[in-house]
Amino acid sequence: MSTSLPTRFAQLASGLAFCSTLGLAPALAQSKPGAATTLTVQVNKPGAPIAKTMYGLFFEDINFAADGGLYPELVKNKSFELDEHLLGWRGIRGAAALSTYTVSSQQPISNANNHFLRMTAATASPDAGFINEGFRGMGIKQGADYTFSVYLRRGPGSVSGLNVTLEEEGQRGAGPEAAGSGNVLAQTRITGLTGEWKKYSVVLKSTGTAPRARLKLTMEGAGTLDVDVVSLFPKDTWNKRENGLRTDLVQLLKDMNPGFLRFPGGCIVEGRNLTERYQWKETIGDVASRVPLVNRWNMEFKHRSTPDYYQSFGLGFYEYFQLSEDIGAEPVPILNVGMACQFNSAELAPVAGSTAGGPNAPAASRGHNHADDDPTLETFIQDALDLIEFANGPASSTWGAKRVAMGHPTPFNLKYIGIGNEQWGPQYLERYEPFMKAVKAKYPTMNIVSSAGPSPDGELFDAASKRLRELKAEVIDEHYYAKPEWFRQNVGRYDNYPTTGTKIFAGEYAAQSVAIGSPDNKNSWDCAISEAAFMTGLERNADKVIMASYAPLFAHVDAWQWTPDMIWFDNLRSYGTPNYYVQKMYSTNPGTTMLPMQRADNAKNGQDNLFSSAVADDKTGEIIVKLVNYSPEARPVTINLQGAKKLGKAGKATVLASNDLNAVNTLDQPLNVAPKDASFKVSSANVTYTLAPHSFTVLRIPGKR
Repeated sequence: MSTSLPTRFAQLASGLAFCSTLGLAPALAQSKPGAATTLTVQVNKPGAPIAKTMYGLFFEDINFAADGGLYPELVKNKSFELDEHLLGWRGIRGAAALSTYTVSSQQPISNANNHFLRMTAATASPDAGFINEGFRGMGIKQGADYTFSVYLRRGPGSVSGLNVTLEEEGQRGAGPEAAGSGNVLAQTRITGLTGEWKKYSVVLKSTGTAPRARLKLTMEGAGTLDVDVVSLFPKDTWNKRENGLRTDLVQLLKDMNPGFLRFPGGCIVEGRNLTERYQWKETIGDVASRVPLVNRWNMEFKHRSTPDYYQSFGLGFYEYFQLSEDIGAEPVPILNVGMACQFNSAELAPVAGSTAGGPNAPAASRGHNHADDDPTLETFIQDALDLIEFANGPASSTWGAKRVAMGHPTPFNLKYIGIGNEQWGPQYLERYEPFMKAVKAKYPTMNIVSSAGPSPDGELFDAASKRLRELKAEVIDEHYYAKPEWFRQNVGRYDNYPTTGTKIFAGEYAAQSVAIGSPDNKNSWDCAISEAAFMTGLERNADKVIMASYAPLFAHVDAWQWTPDMIWFDNLRSYGTPNYYVQKMYSTNPGTTMLPMQRADNAKNGQDNLFSSAVADDKTGEIIVKLVNYSPEARPVTINLQGAKKLGKAGKATVLASNDLNAVNTLDQPLNVAPKDASFKVSSANVTYTLAPHSFTVLRIPGKR
């Protein structure tokens, strides 16, 4: 997600479920609809190639998408480095069994990790300790293994060990300070403590499943014990990596066959002020040394304030590049252009010859040692150059060596880099130009993604688009959040865009069922089918649009800030929305070449609520036709495959449909609106098919151009 505030909302707000069965072709053929609409696909007059990056993913750490979501560390505030040092931690029974406890910085593990918990008990007690609540609890699975690790240092007294207990939360209403209120899922004891910092690690196997478990640590014996870097990490991660990602969520992404992964956002890139901006260099290297930062979405919405929302950066730039590689997507990192979020402080880094500061620039402090608390534009430019070296440089280079040291000797082959998130106005353009020139001077083949701002039209949008085209920007990023009807009405948005020069990235879009930023928005079928209709216009203009992604990507059902979102999850389960299945049907059927398509009555795409596009897949020897019937009636179509060769006798239909435009998917009904596959006959170059009411259909027809 990118921007959010009421100003943005005002800007943009102006702006047969399957005929008795889902056997599709046979069942639908038995209906008695009116005359068929003829659609001619000019197979023998192919258009431009479809970019491999056409359909992709936009990731931002909003809605607990990273910590508590894709990044499966179960301990919140594991190193006590947050501004509120004990956030996520509670003393057992109010810490009554401890004579003292404090977060200290006396002889820490390192300068980067310089806070730890010191507990002292005058007498031994089974309640002498703390509980960590996790991220809205901890999702624990029966029989699964979890690696518990911790740094310990024994102080004065006779502390002989640390008892580690993983337990259910217990009865609803039992506070996290309660002891013994839930069933024990796993337990162990750590001994061999010394007077120096030492890391201890053990594997816990759970005897039960719990969606909201918690971790309890208690001292054995009396005296003082120092505790730091407390981690509980599932063994079951994607590719079994030690610092890996949550498997079910990555699988949902990989199943989409995405062309790219844009990261890390979104307004996360900008920060509310420049001190809180996302700095990629602080997200690589040793995980225990990555300094956390407040999440800029934590208090953005009064209706969903989340003061405990921080970024641990366990999921950092190295992991984003790894994820891109794992799911076969081009990495598209977006970097700060020297501007904080213009909906917040609008703080600016000075361009050479100017002074820093926006109209409300604060004297912000991150609360930690910081690489550069008063950066100029040159700082941001150098960060970009260093990132490209980190991704693509040899082991002999400074930043390439850091990538190699983290375990990836070969380059990530970075081809795209974004300059700014969705900034607007002359402040952006005056920073973009020197930024772009510096990147191009050192890396002339790098494709730069630029920003047209948060709105899809208007004076600022027009001015930015015009200037960026003059500067020969490779890609302009356009964003639009609007009501479902906007998407159906704007299916021809790119019909008259230039076919040469700068290309378009539809970088953030999603239909809003109620209003932009409303907590009542739903991932309804109406929103999803409207997006499917709009995407036929993207595909018809694939010579102008080379990237597109829905936003936001993830949301935790108990910790969201923004709706709608493409994939929802709790601590154990996840599901794709109808919007997810629309995106997946496009991204798994992208084709390789555009095919011109027109109606026999010369009607425009979308007229009479019929939307369509077509591509050839030269790899499989198929013609792919996408059809949206935004109508409550079944609709017959005849598809004239003009000039097609070697037609097969049967095609494959994938249909996503519901008679209820308000239908949604849920954790308990994840497939309420989901695609169904069936075959249909192909007897000639005139293929007949009947579209289900309120449906999105993908037809794959064997045939070459």
